[in-house]
Amino acid sequence: MNGVFESEEFRRLIKNTDLAKEPPEEDGSARQAYFLKKAKEIVSDRERELGRKLKACVVTFGCQMNERDSEKLRGILSLAGYEITDSEDADLVLYNTCTVRENANVRVYGRLGGLSQYRKKNPGMIIGLCGCMMQEKDEIEKIRKEFKYVKLVFGTHNLHRFAELLVRALMAEPKEQVIEVAEKDDSIVENLPAERTYPFKSGVNIMFGCNNFCTYCIVPYVRGREKSRKPEDIVREITELAKDGVREVMLLGQNVNSYGKGLSSPCTFAELLQMVEKIDGIDRIRFMTSHPKDLSDDLVEVMKNSKKVCRHLHLPLQSGSSRLLKLMNRHYDKEQYLSLALKLRKEIPDLSLTTDIIVGFPGETEEDFQETLDVVRKVRYDSAFTFIYSKRFGTAAARMEDQVPDEIVHDRFDRLLKVVQEIGREETARFEGQTLPVLVEKINREDKSLVTGRTPQNTVVHFPGCGDLIGKIVDVRLDKCQGFYYLGTMTGGKEC
Repeated sequence: MNGVFESEEFRRLIKNTDLAKEPPEEDGSARQAYFLKKAKEIVSDRERELGRKLKACVVTFGCQMNERDSEKLRGILSLAGYEITDSEDADLVLYNTCTVRENANVRVYGRLGGLSQYRKKNPGMIIGLCGCMMQEKDEIEKIRKEFKYVKLVFGTHNLHRFAELLVRALMAEPKEQVIEVAEKDDSIVENLPAERTYPFKSGVNIMFGCNNFCTYCIVPYVRGREKSRKPEDIVREITELAKDGVREVMLLGQNVNSYGKGLSSPCTFAELLQMVEKIDGIDRIRFMTSHPKDLSDDLVEVMKNSKKVCRHLHLPLQSGSSRLLKLMNRHYDKEQYLSLALKLRKEIPDLSLTTDIIVGFPGETEEDFQETLDVVRKVRYDSAFTFIYSKRFGTAAARMEDQVPDEIVHDRFDRLLKVVQEIGREETARFEGQTLPVLVEKINREDKSLVTGRTPQNTVVHFPGCGDLIGKIVDVRLDKCQGFYYLGTMTGGKEC
């Protein structure tokens, strides 16, 4: 990891916190600064008793929103005095869970079982669960009854209270469970610390929750309703990140295109991008995820003319069948989606277009499936995340009749994957021979003489280089397309 990023405001709050006084009543960053300082005091005492450092491990399941949440959790743990480790042989293990598909829940329980070997040799070990899966009441009851050794449980709406919950867990009786899962939370707590995975790039939440209620999706039920951060708070955070060495930001939201609608002074996503583009030190701007129904002409224009917004757009299709799209509650049909995608291809020719597709949605016929293949062939995605429909309790689709038999679903999935991969390889190869700017991210794992980075299109490139290049943007000639990545040569620079 690369150290903890704290805002100037949070540093001030920590410095001015007096543990001899009662904690601030308002549930905000000042209250969490108080409990973080308290946690550090407790951790320090435990370390003196044990004669060693306490270690903490945060394991992330799921999406980039969860990845960003985990950075905040690690930041708080690190400032509390824990040594952050990737090993689950630790004094505190926290699983940040996902529940978008059923097998995500199964994986978590499997991992919990695997901790028994560590619990035996470290009876004081704290095991915690947080994230989307914890918003499901049935799962909470299962943990209460069958996993009583899980000490700490909190949901997506309680993440900003982690420092306070950590203190409660550290002070709890041996068999006591600390469980706090709010059904909703309209507040946004600013200035929480984070331990970034990379020193040169960072995710930045611009909004939380979702209002779309796609019939297959559990996200609105576990992440809550849509709420946007104020643009001035976002700009302030990114400005501080830039001063801390960040060159690329990923603006995060369940549907970034609807950003700003609930603010007292409305601000569109296109306008926010223009604000971020003016921040000195930021060279690249990415964002995830866009909903087709809210993608405006203004946003297309900003992307087209921007010097910093990367040439990559993730535009989930889900299905090419207008009939199924209506059942999915997607608010667009096949023709509208095609019109938008082809416009993007025309306006931004070097754009990399990626998507999500679900196979086997209730009632899907072979004709519906062929409509999806038709869109894939016409749009020609650079890559696609393909999923088999997963029934999620509580969603409208789970109650639908005419669930598609598994053998048909798997056959369609294999056929779709073949088409997606063939087209993806062809689209990726269209940049062969070009020289593009690449942000170097790491030393190649398999060949230490190579470094690995990404083009503005988000395409991976491996080329000769050394660790001194990490975090820098260099020009690289894309010599050979290897399917979904390139082998290249740095140009105009000095190899190390």
